[in-house]
Amino acid sequence: MLKIISPHNFMRILLFLFLLLNNFLYAQNTYPQDYFSSPLDIPLVLSGTFAELRSNHFHSGLDIKTQGRVGLKIKASAKGYVSRIKVSHYGYGKALYITHPNGYTTVYAHLQKFSPEIEAYVKSRQYQKESYEIELFPNKNTLAIEKNSLIAYSGNTGGSGGPHLHFEIRDNLERPINPMYFGFDIKDTTRPLIRSIYAYPLSEDASINHSNKKQKLKLIPLKNGNYIIKDVQAYGKIGFGINTVDRLDYAANKNGVSKIQTFLNGTTNFEIDFKRFAFSETKHINKLIDYKHYKTKRERLQKLFKDNNPLSLYKNTIDNGFLYIEDNTDVQYKIRVSDFKNNETWITITIQGKQDKSIAPIKKTTTPYYIVANQNKTLGDTNASVNFYKNTFYEDLYLNFDARNDTLFVHDDIVPLKKKFTLNFNIDKYNNTDKNKLYIARLVGSKKAPYYVSTKRKEHVLTASTKILGTHALAMDNFNPTIKALNFKNGQWLSKYRFLKIKISDKGSGISNYRATVNGKWILMEYDYKKAMLTHDFNDAKITDTKNIIKVIVTDNVGNSSTFESVFYRK
Repeated sequence: MLKIISPHNFMRILLFLFLLLNNFLYAQNTYPQDYFSSPLDIPLVLSGTFAELRSNHFHSGLDIKTQGRVGLKIKASAKGYVSRIKVSHYGYGKALYITHPNGYTTVYAHLQKFSPEIEAYVKSRQYQKESYEIELFPNKNTLAIEKNSLIAYSGNTGGSGGPHLHFEIRDNLERPINPMYFGFDIKDTTRPLIRSIYAYPLSEDASINHSNKKQKLKLIPLKNGNYIIKDVQAYGKIGFGINTVDRLDYAANKNGVSKIQTFLNGTTNFEIDFKRFAFSETKHINKLIDYKHYKTKRERLQKLFKDNNPLSLYKNTIDNGFLYIEDNTDVQYKIRVSDFKNNETWITITIQGKQDKSIAPIKKTTTPYYIVANQNKTLGDTNASVNFYKNTFYEDLYLNFDARNDTLFVHDDIVPLKKKFTLNFNIDKYNNTDKNKLYIARLVGSKKAPYYVSTKRKEHVLTASTKILGTHALAMDNFNPTIKALNFKNGQWLSKYRFLKIKISDKGSGISNYRATVNGKWILMEYDYKKAMLTHDFNDAKITDTKNIIKVIVTDNVGNSSTFESVFYRK
């Protein structure tokens, strides 16, 4: 029987269809495709991709190769204004932030120098503050920028491992988004590579291939580029982890993938989409990977299950990505790994449910030190102690702990932490001279070399905060920093020199700060920690006398100080 639709209901259906179509079109084109242009005039070849797995963080942008050179012109990707400038020894080095009328911000980092107008603005503030490291927030009328205008030159400053441009696009909540979504075309015709896969028994009764321990599975390559894994027998709650990278055209770098999905008997049960994240959550990368495996094997396995991890990257998870395998059942489990260009690699795993009651249960390791994750906990005594604040750990656990003399052993560095904990050392037994030379160090490597941890002192107690478990101890630094002229000698004429270069180093707690003056006036010297070098640019035009006395004072992290003086001449 034909059903007549009333005009009111007909309009409601039309409205519903309109909204459905509108939402579909919006979802397909959420980000503007022609708004941002390339910041470089050379073809875009990447050494790093968005959300790539890095030490303790996700990579927040694209690393664009600069052909092994520094000094390439960097252009503004769109009209806007310089909203932030940061110059630091480490991290991004020299970085520029441009806010655009559409609400997005582009970031350009590891720069050699800024464009002349911006460089003059920055240097005037550096001389006012008498500091190389500086952070500025110009208002929207101070440094207006047109699209494709020169803003900087590419470099290798900060924590960069080689010449390149780090480029980001952030939304109005300061969340970095994969710039590829904005129409940047990077050629990629290569499917992701699966380097290894592991299976995890995750319940007390779980087993995989007659074992209740983590198992490395054998990948069988197919002619079409995919993989299969045969004859997996399992029972109970299990999960999988993979080591995967992507390769782009024109570069041999091992890059990050764009998306990982898993399917259980044809139904999606887990997805991680590396599209956008917040800086506040990047620390959870150590829970995404098998942290213990990484620390002991130096291989990053991405867990394909949501292991008590609050990351926003997870999508479409059923049972948090875990598999519950029952006895006498057959299960097909598939993994799809794809890059931004939708090149994809599949792994198909056939799992036969089979309970093995002959496996001896794993004996739980207990210690006297049990940590409840959502509670505060203090371990140690008045001489040396450690404070864990609630939610330092992701879950409850037993810790190995020992406090002897001036050393604190706080488990092995195989457990990821949500936030820092505090170390405390009483130094009352030391004389006043030695107290001033002490610092808290993390003991690294087989030789237990001391590595400075930022240390504060309050009366007779030293404290430090860290997110790294392991062995920490009191260390003493009686060494003064060393200072040496690199490209000039005392009494030399430097009229034709562009730069003044001085090498500084410290073999104890490390360099904390430096100060350089000429004829008593502060001069700007750029510190490149990778080369252990201070550099002054005579083009700053701050040195105008013929005879000049340069004085450089360098101080380490416990206050040891050295002074360098020399005379040079200029016309």
